[in-house]
Amino acid sequence: MQPEDPLKTRYEILHNHLDEKARRMWLGAEAIAHGKGGISYVSRITGVTRNTISRGCLDLRQNTENVTDSQSKRIRKEGGGRKPLSVSNEMLVKDMETLIEPTTRGDPENPLRWTTKSLRNLTGELKLMGHKVSFKTVGTLLHEMGYSLQANRKVHEGSSHVDRNAQFEHINRVCQEYISADQPVISIDAKKKELIGNAKNNGKEWHTIGNPEQVNVYDFPSSYEKATPYGIYDIANNVGWVNVGISCDTASFAVESIRRWWRSLGMSMYPHANSLLITADCGGSNGYRVRLWKKELQTLANEENLTIQVCHLPPGTSKWNKIEHRLFSFISINWRGRPLTSYEVIVNTISSTKTKEGLKVQAVLDENIYLRGIKVSDDEISNINLARDEFHGDWNYSISPNL
Repeated sequence: MQPEDPLKTRYEILHNHLDEKARRMWLGAEAIAHGKGGISYVSRITGVTRNTISRGCLDLRQNTENVTDSQSKRIRKEGGGRKPLSVSNEMLVKDMETLIEPTTRGDPENPLRWTTKSLRNLTGELKLMGHKVSFKTVGTLLHEMGYSLQANRKVHEGSSHVDRNAQFEHINRVCQEYISADQPVISIDAKKKELIGNAKNNGKEWHTIGNPEQVNVYDFPSSYEKATPYGIYDIANNVGWVNVGISCDTASFAVESIRRWWRSLGMSMYPHANSLLITADCGGSNGYRVRLWKKELQTLANEENLTIQVCHLPPGTSKWNKIEHRLFSFISINWRGRPLTSYEVIVNTISSTKTKEGLKVQAVLDENIYLRGIKVSDDEISNINLARDEFHGDWNYSISPNL
């Protein structure tokens, strides 16, 4: 048995520790040191191609005095290496765009018309088109082409009212006047009904690995009691109040929530107030067309000797209501991933909601029963001391105490 060539031993020890340039220059040095036939000898022993060894010899012999620092640090000469598939295979890029472009969604010939455009599905279709490509390469190409994973974005609100912007400007102007005069300004709305019990609540919370909170598989609404949180948000003071109802969301419930806020917080925070500004959605229990809403506001105005001015947001703009993103959103974050097993859990969780910006929240349980379908007669409407604004009196009006 012949002993192993020392060059082969050195190569096996060193080649994994050298970059491409250093490796070929070392092999070139070995070939030069060997003398005539050195390139063939080194190639035969190491298995490296003659072209690579020849390039190493050339690198050693060339004059490096005129080579810049940036050039001397390069492992390969500029332009070397495998070309990206987006350059070497233009049809791959075109075929990929055909599969993912939105304009092809209605094309009955598009193979991914009804299929999720995942990396593996795209890779499978590209392979059927004759391209040799992996799903990782497809992902890299998509990023290079300016694509990324994106969720749907809510931007289309449908047809908007012609006076939409003017109403927002009106609300902003009136709010500034009230705040400057140290009069209360509140944003109101009812949050969605919550199931009471061991039902799944969206979101995630920290638990030990493999030990998530276990909840019921089925959460049919008819199987659970429900809670209706009605919120009042003090815009000037960044303070929230939530009345958690166990009954229906009616106009009586809405005004009772305002009444409770006023008697618990409002009158102490605004001891010199003689007027209250309410900003509310156009629909729901506090909608501008709801007769019972106006009747109950008249009762509250008489009880507290307050003039109550109401400004409704234009139709289809409920998401712009300040209570949505200044109060309700943080409540949802605070109880995410946690089953709301009782009314006590809801009240306590809402009350513990706070933010770095200083939001404070109080919550109470309202055990009153509010009936639906209460009719308000024309005579009762005529007794309401209501004054409509010159601009959109249906959206903007005030109710003063009956003398």
